[in-house]
Amino acid sequence: MRRIILAALLAGSAYAAQAADMPDFSNMPLRGTLNTGVVNWQGYYVGGQAGYGSTDMNFTGSNSAMMARLLANTAIEDGMQVSQWPLFNGSTSQHQTSFGGFVGYNGQWDDVMLGVEANYMHGTFSGSSTATVSRISGTVLSDNNFHSVTASSTKSMSISDMGTLRGRAGYVVGNFMPYMFGGIALGMADVAGSVRVSDQWGLTQAAALAATPAILTASSVQHGQFIYGYSAGVGTEVNLFGNVFGRAEWEYVKFTSAVNTTINSVRAGIGYKF
Repeated sequence: MRRIILAALLAGSAYAAQAADMPDFSNMPLRGTLNTGVVNWQGYYVGGQAGYGSTDMNFTGSNSAMMARLLANTAIEDGMQVSQWPLFNGSTSQHQTSFGGFVGYNGQWDDVMLGVEANYMHGTFSGSSTATVSRISGTVLSDNNFHSVTASSTKSMSISDMGTLRGRAGYVVGNFMPYMFGGIALGMADVAGSVRVSDQWGLTQAAALAATPAILTASSVQHGQFIYGYSAGVGTEVNLFGNVFGRAEWEYVKFTSAVNTTINSVRAGIGYKF
């Protein structure tokens, strides 16, 4: 998807460059024009947007600390390191729609634009994963028994609100302004996790496999947890009429919380410059 988006943006930029050589038939340029004949994008602006994208979450190791606390000072943790078992492999991916708004300020020097922007999206950026691993000890553990252990782990995270504070740099070509941006990202997430351990033991491996299991469980739920990261992307804005402009962009967001999360989204929006 990312390659397709980048190709579309490059094509838009090429079209903008071609359009710069054509006569300007617009009777209502954005806030007038500068002395160089390019559209004036300088000033404050506000707008709304809608998006579609994918959320990739890697849950590897996200429940290790919970498992370690559950099994602290037990023979199976000391001898088999159950909390370090690879219970999650790879990442999960889900697609979603979102909507939101933006507000910012542009400064312009001839055909170069530099600005700052606050960007907000609301949606359901989520993922979940469940895994189970079973092992039997090859030798007796500290309690002089063999152990047959089955460990299960479940984790989920849902990001409902996401905002970025960006720095932007653009280049004005006729009525178009291709731009790139980067900044910090902040999200609010609900995170839930649980672990379950089934432990059977005996003087032999066969006896351990036939024994009645002891079950240990633990869980954790956190609502409204703040997560942090960064964002980067590219886009194009075009003067539609008067002070009204449209935009299309691609954004990459990386959250480095207990669950490593990346969000790729394409967006279309419309705004007004004061």
